[in-house]
Amino acid sequence: MKPISTKVTALALGAPGRSEPLVVGYRVSVKNSISSLTLSLAVKALSAESAQWLTRALENTHVKGEPDETRSLTDPAGRLIIAAALPTKSDLEQLRRAAGAASRALAGHARATFAIEIGNSDELAAIAEGALLGAYQFHQFKGSSINPKQLERITIAPGRSIKNSAQTLKRSEIIVKQVLMVRDLINMPPSYLTPTTFVALVRKLLPSSVKVQVKSDVQLRNEGYGGITAVGQGSVNPPRLLHLSYRPAKARRKYAYVGKGITFDTGGLALKPAQGMEAMKSDMSGAAAVVGAIIAIAELKIPVAIDVWAPLAENMVSESATRPSDVISIYGGKTVEVLNPDAEGRLILADALVRAVEVSKDLDGIIDVATLTGAQIIALGKRTAAVMGNDDRFRDRFLNAARSAGENFWPMPLPEELRPSLDSPTADLANIGERMGGMLVAGLFLREFVPTDLPWLHLDIAGPSYNEGDPHGYTPVGGVGFAVRSLVHLAEVTSTR
Repeated sequence: MKPISTKVTALALGAPGRSEPLVVGYRVSVKNSISSLTLSLAVKALSAESAQWLTRALENTHVKGEPDETRSLTDPAGRLIIAAALPTKSDLEQLRRAAGAASRALAGHARATFAIEIGNSDELAAIAEGALLGAYQFHQFKGSSINPKQLERITIAPGRSIKNSAQTLKRSEIIVKQVLMVRDLINMPPSYLTPTTFVALVRKLLPSSVKVQVKSDVQLRNEGYGGITAVGQGSVNPPRLLHLSYRPAKARRKYAYVGKGITFDTGGLALKPAQGMEAMKSDMSGAAAVVGAIIAIAELKIPVAIDVWAPLAENMVSESATRPSDVISIYGGKTVEVLNPDAEGRLILADALVRAVEVSKDLDGIIDVATLTGAQIIALGKRTAAVMGNDDRFRDRFLNAARSAGENFWPMPLPEELRPSLDSPTADLANIGERMGGMLVAGLFLREFVPTDLPWLHLDIAGPSYNEGDPHGYTPVGGVGFAVRSLVHLAEVTSTR
């Protein structure tokens, strides 16, 4: 079985090494059309003479201080220096991205020291997370190719004593490890990552405090999980429903996280165009994200009870695939006319949402995470995800957590005037409705399977979950691991209230 959870680069605090590459920061400020450059250096990272040389060298390369801007320079002694542009104002996410850009520039080097002046534990966490995330590489399926060496150790030289630095670095390592695990799952080819392989890989990663249950395709069919069964019946790789639970002794909150797990999406009998279909291996990003989140929450020992549900299926084309106009019965009895087999994610989520509410009593909230609609990308682009829900307070609490974690989400409405478009003459509702506002219609569909008095959020992460463009900041090409940090931070901040 191929390895999962790429080894996380080791982190340490210490003084700059004498010969290994050095990462420093700089800021460019502009006043009255005159720009000035200042270095952000840990104390004693460079001699005064070397700092002056570096300043002149950066000025000569015409740095502007823009996001993701880095310069690779070799000092007179032959040492590699990576200079990364830092925000001129306090901005933890920009600091995180700068560290990530610097790590990407260090591909091929085993060790490096980040000697950027750090003022507090929040800035230390941002540098640590960005540096670790930026160091990620995915080479598990390459054969004889020569791949650049990945950073094995990062030393952070903050220039001063930082309160709770050991705990800060440990937390960063735990969260980043799960983000990288999610990236690995997303990047795996669909010929390898089937629903059963997904389950097998996750089982190997779980700490003892997380319990696991899995429903087979036979159980799903016999017990009335019509959504998962209908989507998966066209494939030779049978569907699964993965249930993970973490129940600490003194839990202060209780949440259910539900993640869409389509390990490959052809569109079924509503076949997608060939161009771009290769990215549909990422259609299980939501399932991977909720799995990563519960593992991180358990390893951080956050006093919040979590149930994770990952409905897993392949949406394939065959003589047994679900046909347009088929009527299926979702778990719990509500019927759906499948007008479009390519609107499959909402069908498997519906089963899981109903089951999650049935099993987990007294929930403080339920969140589903899914690469659900192309309309999300049209509305918000490729780097911002959407949040919809039935409880403004719960939504705002999540948005604050996401903002602190450094992930971009934007609140979207669920307009009641779009709900009638889901009506069906032959079933309780159809799986598609009004084309305009398709992202919102999908949210309205999912709302049908959640009690009105239970705080619920729907996260459509179609755009930011998978990067098909150039790498940026700490984001690589391919799987991003989006939403893990926000889900973990939500548990953290609500566990103290």
